[in-house]
Amino acid sequence: MAHAAVFAAPAGSLNQPGKADRGREERLGEDRKGHEEELVFDRAYDAHLTGRLLRYVRPYRGRVALAVLLLIAAAAVEMVGPWLLMIALDRAVPDGDMRLLGWLVAAYAGSLLLAFVFQYAQTLLTTWLGQRVMYDLRVQLFAHLQRLSLRFFDRNPVGRLMTRVTNDVEVLNELFSSGIVTVFGDLFTLIFIVAAMLIMDWRLALVTFTVLPFVFATAFIFRGLVRKISWVIRIRLAKINSVLHEHLSGIRVVQLFGREKAATRRFEQVNREHLDAHLTSITYYA
Repeated sequence: MAHAAVFAAPAGSLNQPGKADRGREERLGEDRKGHEEELVFDRAYDAHLTGRLLRYVRPYRGRVALAVLLLIAAAAVEMVGPWLLMIALDRAVPDGDMRLLGWLVAAYAGSLLLAFVFQYAQTLLTTWLGQRVMYDLRVQLFAHLQRLSLRFFDRNPVGRLMTRVTNDVEVLNELFSSGIVTVFGDLFTLIFIVAAMLIMDWRLALVTFTVLPFVFATAFIFRGLVRKISWVIRIRLAKINSVLHEHLSGIRVVQLFGREKAATRRFEQVNREHLDAHLTSITYYA
């Protein structure tokens, strides 16, 4: 309602310094301070934040272990297909051995089916884990918010708190259900590929590995850019929710003093900032 109070002031009083102006400046200062604190918090070390998140997974250690085994099995089965294709091109097709080719085709189809089963089971399990962890996190967040002082709610707009409990928790759900799965799945696949390359021809494999420093350097730079813009997107989304909540809560006062256009301009500004941040993020991913 802070912004609603600002827009509700008569036009003449807005041009004169007084308590309203000082109050507005104080509220804006607190808003900037809150966002700065959020920025500092988001710069915490990744390993530290990961450790704090893992404690929500500990009650489901058995299912996590099963999900990891399914990931390893799926990555291993995916390596069977290229190996069977190599045998078919090197032996079955040149020799005209149709019986061997038939067995290879059947084995290839079986490997695809087995990989599908492993991935399906792993997807169900990780999605279930993600939803359970988010359920526990939301309950704990709500209980924690109820124990905070009124001063905390004066400093932090309700819209920003709503973003924390809804949008940010949903982002963590995507992290648990798909992000971690993708990272570990690609890691296990890479390990199997490297092992196969070293077994087949270690000299050629070492030549291939010469590009890895450039790949790691590019990934490190990309990580820094994406992480920074992700902070900005989250903060600006919280700002949108904060402005929206405050204006809708004080909509009667806004309409009473005819401040609809000023409120619209304010919302367009924060919405434009959010759009610009997303467009910047798209350029990085492109």
